[in-house]
Amino acid sequence: MSLRKLSAPRFDAVPDGIEWDISSAVAKWRPEIKAAEKEVDNTISILDVIGVDWWTGEGVTAKRISAALRSIGDRDVVVNINSPGGDMFEGLAIRSMLAEHKGKVTVKVLGLAASAASVIAMAADEIQIARAGFFMIHNAWLVAIGDRNALREIADTMEPFDAAMADLYSARTGVSIKDVSKMMDKETWIGGSAAVEQGFADALLASDEIETDDAKASAPDRRIAAQMIEAALARGESMPRARRRMLLKALNESGVMPGADPEGKPSAAAPAISETAKAHLAASLALLQVRQS
Repeated sequence: MSLRKLSAPRFDAVPDGIEWDISSAVAKWRPEIKAAEKEVDNTISILDVIGVDWWTGEGVTAKRISAALRSIGDRDVVVNINSPGGDMFEGLAIRSMLAEHKGKVTVKVLGLAASAASVIAMAADEIQIARAGFFMIHNAWLVAIGDRNALREIADTMEPFDAAMADLYSARTGVSIKDVSKMMDKETWIGGSAAVEQGFADALLASDEIETDDAKASAPDRRIAAQMIEAALARGESMPRARRRMLLKALNESGVMPGADPEGKPSAAAPAISETAKAHLAASLALLQVRQS
């Protein structure tokens, strides 16, 4: 039996009041990493956050993957992944679609497969990872508000999602669910060679299969800056002054910050941020500066 058929958890609805948060991996994500070869018509690229990105309205959704698989039909499919994760429910839904695909599924982790993106990778018959690539596994993370009874209920609601992820990782690797759960509890990063040794991947990618988009690498990505600021706020984290200044510089150069050059043209490599998102970001930055002043 195929590894991807061993366990295929399915959740038909997201519990009310739960909104998944993008993982802390966004700070380490390098979106400029991509496949060196030109995509062919049986290739699916997951090179963004999982689920709809609030800042741009973009992202990788189950609806998009479903359409791609319908177009591919029963042929073998190659899935390129470089993603910091995102919506866990969306990731599980995508994973189920790939697990049910009739052709062979090969996943190539070009850079990062974190959180929900690592769950998607578990759908493959074969997983290849860059030597400098990483998996990151952890428990589902969200922001919750409520009294003690509501928070207890939310914790109970999240348990099946964490259990489903642990089961997927265990089925793929052969590591016990107990040990996998411990890895998830402490947020574990698994490099390319270690991923192969531990069973998270089957082989290393050749170095010439990966390249860097120089235009995207050199342009400040205001979307990532915005996500990092929001993540710090959500977790109540402190942020070093150098990091704050770097993020503010990226936002200022893209015309998001007040006082930025109104004639400045944002780089085509970075998706646009809506006016609503800009207003939200300005308020978030003000709060972050007050917290850390």
